[in-house]
Amino acid sequence: MAKRVHQPREDAEFDFILGMSGVPVLAYFIGTWPKAIEPCRAMDLVVGAIADEYTGRLTAVRTDITRCPSATERYKITGAPSYVLLKEGEAVAHGTGPMTIAEVREFLDGHL
Repeated sequence: MAKRVHQPREDAEFDFILGMSGVPVLAYFIGTWPKAIEPCRAMDLVVGAIADEYTGRLTAVRTDITRCPSATERYKITGAPSYVLLKEGEAVAHGTGPMTIAEVREFLDGHL
């Protein structure tokens, strides 16, 4: 995974990252239950590549649903992997399920 992808250990750290980001945030939510592990691992590679490609225009945050339950609830996450594009803490786009790099670009480009 790219070094540019933040991995908060708890809700307070997630909120801190959001507050410190001067650019939109792509929060992608991962699950650790058996059916979610493989799709979420695949998305680590995709989001890592996106984080590298969008350096300076986007902050990527890998968010574990069980470690950040308040963020998960706040953004109405019901499955993993799921994505929320945030501008100044407000959700402007939602997505769910595995995506290719091209699909993530399309998801982002309409909002950045």
